[in-house]
Amino acid sequence: MLLKYFYDDALAQASYMVGCQKTGEAAIVDPSRNIDAYFDTAEKEGLTITKVLETHIHADFVSGSRELAERASATIYYSLEGEGDSSAEYSFDSSLSTHGVRDGDEVKIGNVTFNVLHTPGHTPEHVSYLLTDGAASDHPLGMFTGDFIFVGDVGRPDLLEKAAGVKDSASKGAKDMFHSIEKAKKMDPTLQIWPGHGAGSACGKSLGSIPTTTLGYEINTNPAFQFDNVNSFSDFLLDEQPVPPAYFAIMKKVNKYGAPLLRDQRTPLRYGSNVKKIKQVLDSDTTVVDSRSKESFAQSHIPGTLNIAYDSSFTNWIGSLISYDKPLFFIAEPEHFPQIVEAMNAIGLDTTEGFFTPSIVESFEKEHGTDQYDVISPETAMNMQKNGDLQILDVREDHEFEAEHVKDAKHMVLNHLPEKGDQLADHTMALYCGSGARSAIATSILKSKGYDVKNIKGGFMRWKKEELPTES
Repeated sequence: MLLKYFYDDALAQASYMVGCQKTGEAAIVDPSRNIDAYFDTAEKEGLTITKVLETHIHADFVSGSRELAERASATIYYSLEGEGDSSAEYSFDSSLSTHGVRDGDEVKIGNVTFNVLHTPGHTPEHVSYLLTDGAASDHPLGMFTGDFIFVGDVGRPDLLEKAAGVKDSASKGAKDMFHSIEKAKKMDPTLQIWPGHGAGSACGKSLGSIPTTTLGYEINTNPAFQFDNVNSFSDFLLDEQPVPPAYFAIMKKVNKYGAPLLRDQRTPLRYGSNVKKIKQVLDSDTTVVDSRSKESFAQSHIPGTLNIAYDSSFTNWIGSLISYDKPLFFIAEPEHFPQIVEAMNAIGLDTTEGFFTPSIVESFEKEHGTDQYDVISPETAMNMQKNGDLQILDVREDHEFEAEHVKDAKHMVLNHLPEKGDQLADHTMALYCGSGARSAIATSILKSKGYDVKNIKGGFMRWKKEELPTES
């Protein structure tokens, strides 16, 4: 048997290839949309991809199931559990080869067997796959847990309610998760656990960065496994879950039916430092994301552009804050263009039309002038607030604000600013988050809306370090 691990750092998303070397077949578990790596590995190992296994309808990335089914003529295996709940039912194109599975079913490739285990909680239809290498043993080796068991965490049950608007699904999902964990506790503790996500994913609140674990280790150390009361567990699991990225609701719809094929997508154009073109873009109903650092953006930027720095959180913030209904353009380094296209494909943001290089800012400045914003110290912000010269705005998560915040600060979570930012009072604001990264994004959003905004250097961590007034 062959087992290969694939990881998308931008989305903290894991997928797996399992192959039977005797028969030359391979299956992919929870594939991403960018499928070239699977075919490269299959070719190298002398395998043919014949099956695709889905654990659930994903909310945080576009599944590559349809791409694989079309390109490899592979069969998609998907859960039939959760029937009667429209949010849990797949609706694949009839032209695809598909096969529904239920708890207790088996999927085989040569000597390798996947046993289906219904593990609801994160979603009603969620299944895990117990893996047995029949050439070596009749005992399962491990389990592909998708968004059921993570390293140090379990899947959040509130996404259907918060992202897709399915009423009362969060509390039901939490209870389902409790019973799924109770079932797992009775299984062989030596089972390896191959989760669908790692640290940084929004599908949980405290995922570990280790790629794999064992069931026994999670039983002993995972906080979610330490409860014997369903109500206490539910309270724990639902507490302090972050605001889900806005694109999660879109992904749930896309993955029910299968995403459009990448071969049908238009290749984004490169405009370099074409000032006339970016002026046309900005004068139309489009979005321009400047991916330079927050420091560079603060010093000089083109009015109307948004600043989301190209780093490990880039894809998540794009999906959280950018409209899927408008043409999208980027200001980025040329070497980042391919990675950005791939990242946008991964979250189904197929409206990317073009790229400008960072030199566009300097060229634009010469012809039309640019904008900037001030980065001020916490003490300066406090004194200006006391004098009535500005309002301090906290853009952190609700639970962060409730625990402790700057005295007299207003609050609006960063994710809500694109839609609700216009509701803020029309006066000078100084923004902060934990360290200054989120508030830099927020500053660019409010600048694009016409506000006079400043960013507080070092965020709440520096505010606390300087022992300035807080409240809870």
